[in-house]
Amino acid sequence: MKELRIRTLAAVFVVAGVLSWAGARLWNAVGSLPSVPLAAPIVLALIAAVLLATALSLRARLKAQRERRPGARGVDPLVAARAVVFGHASALVAALVAGMYGGTGVFLLESLEIPARRDQAIYAGFSVLAGIAVIAAAFFLERVCKLPEDDDNHGGGGVARAA
Repeated sequence: MKELRIRTLAAVFVVAGVLSWAGARLWNAVGSLPSVPLAAPIVLALIAAVLLATALSLRARLKAQRERRPGARGVDPLVAARAVVFGHASALVAALVAGMYGGTGVFLLESLEIPARRDQAIYAGFSVLAGIAVIAAAFFLERVCKLPEDDDNHGGGGVARAA
């Protein structure tokens, strides 16, 4: 499984942001711009919390297993692989959603004097921050589930994964 790349996530964020900004301008010219839901940053923050809790749990179990503590539960490789896949998917979706709300938020900055638009810009800003938290938690989860390099490779550069 390939590692998450910040370049890919940044490209998704920027492209989604530009398209969202252009779409918001067009939509506003034609009619009323749809609102940014209050639930958007909340849901993204919940996903970030789940990813972080999963990473911390797996890290503790792996540490106990390495230290050979009595009664330590090992980590099933399939569970680790599923966690990493969940982290990757969450990071990609978070980059897309954060880009969309970021572009909409930039458009809304033009009309902060209107209280409803100001609230929408705040929700969009919190959505971007929560999306960044999801991405950070996904990177942490990936780091936790990374296996050490295999000594048989003699510096072959490949990194084994729990996947």
